[in-house]
Amino acid sequence: MSVRRLLLIGIGAGDPDHVTVQAVTAMNAFDVLFVVRKDGADDLLAMRRLIVDRHRTARAHRTVELADPPRPWREAADYAAAVRHWRRQRIALWEDALAEHLAPDETGAFLVWGDPSLYESTLAVVTQIAQRGRIALDYEVIPGISSLHALTARHRIPLNRVGGAVQITPARLLDDGLPEGVDDVVVMLDAGAAFARLPAGGIEIYWGAYLGTPDELLISGALEDVAGAIVGAREAAKKRKGWIFDIYLLRRTR
Repeated sequence: MSVRRLLLIGIGAGDPDHVTVQAVTAMNAFDVLFVVRKDGADDLLAMRRLIVDRHRTARAHRTVELADPPRPWREAADYAAAVRHWRRQRIALWEDALAEHLAPDETGAFLVWGDPSLYESTLAVVTQIAQRGRIALDYEVIPGISSLHALTARHRIPLNRVGGAVQITPARLLDDGLPEGVDDVVVMLDAGAAFARLPAGGIEIYWGAYLGTPDELLISGALEDVAGAIVGAREAAKKRKGWIFDIYLLRRTR
């Protein structure tokens, strides 16, 4: 039976040089590139094109753009239900696109920011499409440099401390403060500067936005000293660009 093949290629946090040798090999192996278009983020598409142009030397390929369904869950009463609905919409849209635009025995690809396994829905959506069985689909995950590791590299700090645990969390789980028993917490998907609502004493923050790009921003220090500066930098950046990708590490002082 003919099988469609799909590559989920981690492309790092934004720097074209974050792309691994394995990812370069994968970029030269696809016939069709699937690109998810998000409103107000055309420069993200431009960065993807730059990365492909930098690293692809193979024959010409086809590009299929997919309009991303709306993301209403920030205002939804039931966050989990809203996310499930959005994923079902993505599954239906992507499944139709794969069936229409990727022929059996061809190879398609998604370029995934950071690493496909870390707070990124592409892998989960593709897994469900394969499990549904409407189309015969095989897929491979090519790891990438995550924003988490780009953050610690740019601040020149280790992610973990000796004998300590590290927790990775979405910002919405910080409503009750830092988790008990964990001194180092990486926070992702923060739409509303959750760090600014924490009791600031005894916490350091290492913050970064647009990591690996010409727009990169870095601020670090005692939370009580720099929280306001980070909030201001976030607001100015969002106003200027229309979107923001940021991440930060909260670290209890010892």
